Amino acid sequence: MIAPFRAARAAFRVFLGSARLRRGMLIAALFVFALAECLFSGKTRETFVFFAPEGGAGMVEERMLRRPPSGEMAIRRYVEETLLGPSAPGREPLFPPETRLSALILRDGVVYVDLSLDAALPVRAGRDSRISLRVLDEGIRRNFRRVRDVRLFIEGSRARYETPGGKKNNSA
Repeated sequence: MIAPFRAARAAFRVFLGSARLRRGMLIAALFVFALAECLFSGKTRETFVFFAPEGGAGMVEERMLRRPPSGEMAIRRYVEETLLGPSAPGREPLFPPETRLSALILRDGVVYVDLSLDAALPVRAGRDSRISLRVLDEGIRRNFRRVRDVRLFIEGSRARYETPGGKKNNSA
């Protein structure tokens, strides 16, 4: 009974005899573990754009968030995360911290987002709040491919800003 174990142990030592082979097996095991965690964790990667304080250039931040049960809830969570602002230092939020999501509805591929009145105010002097609205619109379209159109409102009134296609978004 001990002989088969000795033979298996000897074969295992020969198989993993070189340091290069051991490193390769370790890397392969880590890759398999990371792949399994990615596939079975129930999380999805979403991108957020925030601004750098100097110059106002857009900076991308990626977050791994739990996948919600419905598309509308996923978009709601995305907008709420955007309103929370960046997690990395040295970046500015898109909207003032007091901005809240009043309502969000997804119907037939069109997302209706109503934000509090604070969304109309710039985060800092010199930056137009319409840029923040456009960036939010682009973020929803980029992260949720099934969305055909995004309609943003501030306190129930249609927000005016340039859409990603370059046309004015000011019709009711």
